Amino acid sequence: MSEPVKQPKQPKVINKAGTLKMTDEVAATRQPKDIGGRRIERRSSRRDRVRADVAPKEYDDIVISVDRVSRTVAGGRRMRFKALVAIGNRKNKVGVAVAKGNDVTTAVQKATEKAKKHLLTFHMDGETICHEVEIKVAGAKVLLKPAAPGTGVIAGGVVRSIIGLTGVKNLISKSLGSANKVNIAYAVLEGLRQQVPRKKWNTTTVKAEKTEKTKKTTATESTKPTKKEPKS
Repeated sequence: MSEPVKQPKQPKVINKAGTLKMTDEVAATRQPKDIGGRRIERRSSRRDRVRADVAPKEYDDIVISVDRVSRTVAGGRRMRFKALVAIGNRKNKVGVAVAKGNDVTTAVQKATEKAKKHLLTFHMDGETICHEVEIKVAGAKVLLKPAAPGTGVIAGGVVRSIIGLTGVKNLISKSLGSANKVNIAYAVLEGLRQQVPRKKWNTTTVKAEKTEKTKKTTATESTKPTKKEPKS
């Protein structure tokens, strides 16, 4: 009969401290303890941490401009920052606000919260605006015109920043007045507010009503009997 094969003994590994080195299986079953003999709970490793699902942002925001403003007080000049922020949902909602703060971060946060409270919902015709509009706010004068598909947004500066946060993909614009960014931003907002959908246009209906009224008046006048003048 063949003798059973003896497995070679694994050499004992001794650490520098003079203790035997444990295998991974044994180390997994051991519970670490502190000096007083109390069990120490193991902290979860980074791999075991469940990453929280980051919710998508409801509104995209953009800082159009940040200016440093000063105010003269009894002790001297008081320096602050003014931020112009626009937010939008890439569809038909947009908001613009201006706020001040002691630092840039505070001013931007204030302006963002203010813009969320004053959101504007406007009408669209596909991927462009409904009709041409010209708006004047203070010294700023802005012209907005609808464009054919594939034209893109032909605008510059503040207008492009605000329109980029909406669902408008085709637009032609021109700034005809002052270059004040705050006034231009509010002019663009007012232009979007004035958009009327095509269904509510009254040009054809008003003309038809006028023609019907004129026809009725002429018909009634023709049917009325003429009064005979008394003989002298």
